[in-house]
Amino acid sequence: MSNALTRTTEYVHTTGTHREDDAYVVARRGADSAGHEKVFESFEACRAVYESLPASFTASDIERSGLTGGRRHMLVWHYAEHPAFDCELASRQPLTVEKAADGEESATTASANESTNGDHLGVMPADD
Repeated sequence: MSNALTRTTEYVHTTGTHREDDAYVVARRGADSAGHEKVFESFEACRAVYESLPASFTASDIERSGLTGGRRHMLVWHYAEHPAFDCELASRQPLTVEKAADGEESATTASANESTNGDHLGVMPADD
Protein backbone atom coordinates (compact mmCIF):
# COMPACT_ATOMS: atom_id res chain seq x y z
CA MET A 1 0.00 0.00 0.00
CA SER A 2 2.87 2.43 0.72
CA ASN A 3 4.00 2.14 -2.92
CA ALA A 4 0.66 3.61 -3.96
CA LEU A 5 1.20 6.59 -1.67
CA THR A 6 4.70 7.49 -2.84
CA ARG A 7 5.87 8.26 -6.36
CA THR A 8 9.48 8.34 -7.47
CA THR A 9 10.68 9.66 -10.81
CA GLU A 10 14.21 8.90 -11.94
CA TYR A 11 16.26 11.28 -14.03
CA VAL A 12 19.81 10.87 -15.33
CA HIS A 13 21.60 12.05 -12.17
CA THR A 14 18.83 12.39 -9.57
CA THR A 15 15.47 11.12 -8.38
CA GLY A 16 12.48 12.98 -7.03
CA THR A 17 10.10 11.28 -4.60
CA HIS A 18 6.71 12.60 -3.53
CA ARG A 19 6.05 10.95 -0.16
CA GLU A 20 2.72 10.24 1.50
CA ASP A 21 3.45 12.90 4.17
CA ASP A 22 3.66 15.54 1.35
CA ALA A 23 7.46 15.71 1.68
CA TYR A 24 9.53 15.86 -1.50
CA VAL A 25 12.88 14.07 -1.51
CA VAL A 26 15.65 14.82 -4.00
CA ALA A 27 18.28 12.08 -4.05
CA ARG A 28 21.37 11.20 -6.04
CA ARG A 29 20.33 8.40 -8.40
CA GLY A 30 21.63 5.04 -7.25
CA ALA A 31 22.77 6.30 -3.83
CA ASP A 32 21.53 4.53 -0.74
CA SER A 33 22.50 6.83 2.13
CA ALA A 34 20.79 9.88 3.62
CA GLY A 35 23.93 11.91 2.88
CA HIS A 36 22.92 11.85 -0.78
CA GLU A 37 19.42 13.26 -0.37
CA LYS A 38 17.62 16.43 0.62
CA VAL A 39 14.16 16.23 2.15
CA PHE A 40 11.90 19.23 1.60
CA GLU A 41 8.64 19.72 3.52
CA SER A 42 6.86 19.74 0.15
CA PHE A 43 7.49 20.12 -3.56
CA GLU A 44 6.53 23.77 -3.12
CA ALA A 45 9.42 24.18 -0.64
CA CYS A 46 11.79 22.76 -3.27
CA ARG A 47 10.33 25.20 -5.80
CA ALA A 48 10.78 28.11 -3.33
CA VAL A 49 14.52 27.40 -3.16
CA TYR A 50 14.64 27.36 -6.97
CA GLU A 51 12.72 30.64 -7.18
CA SER A 52 15.16 32.28 -4.75
CA LEU A 53 18.14 31.46 -6.99
CA PRO A 54 19.54 33.94 -9.54
CA ALA A 55 18.88 33.57 -13.28
CA SER A 56 22.19 31.71 -13.66
CA PHE A 57 23.22 29.64 -10.66
CA THR A 58 25.85 27.20 -9.43
CA ALA A 59 26.23 24.99 -6.39
CA SER A 60 27.69 27.96 -4.50
CA ASP A 61 24.40 29.81 -4.91
CA ILE A 62 22.51 26.84 -3.45
CA GLU A 63 24.88 26.78 -0.47
CA ARG A 64 23.45 30.15 0.53
CA SER A 65 20.08 28.42 1.01
CA GLY A 66 21.58 26.21 3.73
CA LEU A 67 22.69 23.14 1.78
CA THR A 68 26.30 22.04 1.92
CA GLY A 69 28.52 19.41 0.38
CA GLY A 70 27.55 17.21 -2.52
CA ARG A 71 23.84 17.85 -1.97
CA ARG A 72 24.31 21.30 -3.53
CA HIS A 73 25.48 19.77 -6.82
CA MET A 74 22.75 17.14 -6.64
CA LEU A 75 20.13 19.87 -6.36
CA VAL A 76 21.62 21.81 -9.30
CA TRP A 77 21.33 18.65 -11.40
CA HIS A 78 17.76 18.05 -10.19
CA TYR A 79 16.62 21.53 -11.18
CA ALA A 80 18.21 21.07 -14.62
CA GLU A 81 16.61 17.64 -15.13
CA HIS A 82 13.11 18.12 -13.69
CA PRO A 83 10.60 19.43 -16.26
CA ALA A 84 8.78 21.57 -13.65
CA PHE A 85 11.80 23.89 -13.44
CA ASP A 86 12.18 26.06 -16.53
CA CYS A 87 15.95 25.99 -16.85
CA GLU A 88 18.75 24.07 -18.51
CA LEU A 89 22.33 23.05 -17.97
CA ALA A 90 24.66 25.79 -19.21
CA SER A 91 28.01 24.33 -18.15
CA ARG A 92 29.42 21.23 -16.47
CA GLN A 93 32.59 22.97 -15.20
CA PRO A 94 31.60 24.69 -13.07
CA LEU A 95 28.18 23.08 -12.90
CA THR A 96 25.89 25.94 -13.95
CA VAL A 97 22.19 26.13 -14.72
CA GLU A 98 20.43 29.01 -16.42
CA LYS A 99 16.77 29.80 -15.97
CA ALA A 100 14.76 30.63 -19.08
CA ALA A 101 14.15 34.35 -19.53
CA ASP A 102 10.68 35.52 -18.49
CA GLY A 103 8.19 34.53 -21.13
CA GLU A 104 10.62 32.17 -22.87
CA GLU A 105 10.82 28.41 -22.56
CA SER A 106 14.16 26.73 -22.20
CA ALA A 107 15.05 24.37 -25.04
CA THR A 108 14.56 21.43 -22.66
CA THR A 109 11.10 22.58 -21.56
CA ALA A 110 10.01 23.30 -25.13
CA SER A 111 11.17 19.85 -26.20
CA ALA A 112 9.28 18.23 -23.32
CA ASN A 113 6.12 20.18 -24.14
CA GLU A 114 6.28 19.08 -27.78
CA SER A 115 6.77 15.41 -26.92
CA THR A 116 3.88 13.26 -28.09
CA ASN A 117 3.94 11.04 -25.01
CA GLY A 118 4.66 13.75 -22.41
CA ASP A 119 7.95 12.21 -21.30
CA HIS A 120 10.87 14.50 -20.43
CA LEU A 121 14.22 13.69 -21.95
CA GLY A 122 16.29 11.75 -19.46
CA VAL A 123 13.29 10.59 -17.41
CA MET A 124 13.07 6.91 -16.71
CA PRO A 125 10.30 5.18 -14.77
CA ALA A 126 11.18 4.11 -11.26
CA ASP A 127 11.32 0.46 -10.33
CA ASP A 128 8.28 -0.62 -8.34
